[in-house]
Amino acid sequence: MSPISDLRQRLHSGLVIPAHPLALTGERRLDERRQRALSRYYIAAGAGGLAVGVHTTQFAIREARHGLLEPVLALAAEEMRRADRPLVRIGGICGETAQAVREAALLSRLGYEAGLLSLGAMRDATEDALIDHCRAVAEVIPVVGFYLQPAVGGRVLPCQFWRRFAEIGNVVAVKIAPFNRYQTQDVLRAVIESGRDDIALYTGNDDSIVTDFLTPFRFAGRERRITGGLLGHWSVGTRRAVELLERCRNADAKPELMRLGVEVTDCNAAFFDAANGFRGCIAGLHEVLRRQGLLEGIWCLDEHETLSPGQREEIDRVLAAYPHLHDDDFVARHRDVWLR
Repeated sequence: MSPISDLRQRLHSGLVIPAHPLALTGERRLDERRQRALSRYYIAAGAGGLAVGVHTTQFAIREARHGLLEPVLALAAEEMRRADRPLVRIGGICGETAQAVREAALLSRLGYEAGLLSLGAMRDATEDALIDHCRAVAEVIPVVGFYLQPAVGGRVLPCQFWRRFAEIGNVVAVKIAPFNRYQTQDVLRAVIESGRDDIALYTGNDDSIVTDFLTPFRFAGRERRITGGLLGHWSVGTRRAVELLERCRNADAKPELMRLGVEVTDCNAAFFDAANGFRGCIAGLHEVLRRQGLLEGIWCLDEHETLSPGQREEIDRVLAAYPHLHDDDFVARHRDVWLR
């Protein structure tokens, strides 16, 4: 089996892929020990892969004054190589075409198998220019398409764009994360109508995780399901996420699962700071990991990026209300080993 066929097969099996956060010291420098501990936590929790250098890792790692893109990618790649099973290694790709191609080459050199391609830097580009951009990157590394919600830097991408994107041979998956049902269906319809059954469908809709798994999407007489998730939300409660995906696999939308979906979305609203336009989305995840002792603090590279007023209290509420969705006991048992 060729490497790309093997990658497609693993993605189609349906995986939990956390979007990897960035561990910083109080001086806002990379905390290598805790960065490794996070990777070890996700691997021990049963994640099927890691996505590194993505929005949850903070796009600012690419800025010259920080110089953290390659070090952070390299640390995670090393921990994934040490795992006792094959993991899907996905790295984020940003910027206009020249930058994106350089980042794709870096990922390939570090042993990553695919690039999650953000189009946020090309907000004013034409559809033709976007497709040319995607093709250029796909010549360097297999590509996971990324529909990032506009509230955190994405742009609206119509069904026609996704139909043309699905024609690119080296596309292996799409992460669907517009936080919008109409736009989610645009992607599903485009991929289904393209006939590309080899493109895996992953949810990035942290606000409707269970709903996405339980929905059979049917267009043009053909049906597909979203089989896995590549989610910032899954950077916390990862072991529970593995259990959740297994429960939802090919399940019907039963009341019990729909109620569970509401609970997951309630947690996400607190962690992602939905009440304040997602301003505290990264800091909220950091706060959960800080309480578990995996992070020392909630610091982000941007010193203004922190919890919103009232967000800490909302996190208190959902952690208390839904203990069955959190990994506190699992982390407490293994944290010291991961931090060595």
